[in-house]
Amino acid sequence: MKTLEKARFDTRLSKEQKEIFEYAASLGGFRTLTDFVVSALQEKSRMIIEKHDAILTSKRDQKLFFKAIMNPAKPNQRLIDAASRFNNEISK
Repeated sequence: MKTLEKARFDTRLSKEQKEIFEYAASLGGFRTLTDFVVSALQEKSRMIIEKHDAILTSKRDQKLFFKAIMNPAKPNQRLIDAASRFNNEISK
């Protein structure tokens, strides 16, 4: 079994923030405030990373699409033959 290396994260909260977070943690069924904070941070982090990755993918796809539109490949023999068969079929 792999042992996870631990790291510490400290923060200062206002009394009001801590009370709200503790209340939310209890409503959410979390054992401790730390469990709640770690869970919330993980969820938010995943959402931010997924959004970032989707934007990068989208930009990469846009570049590939526009490159293909602006610099189309020449038709190969199979495409030429298929177009010819299609033209023969619709001209009947």
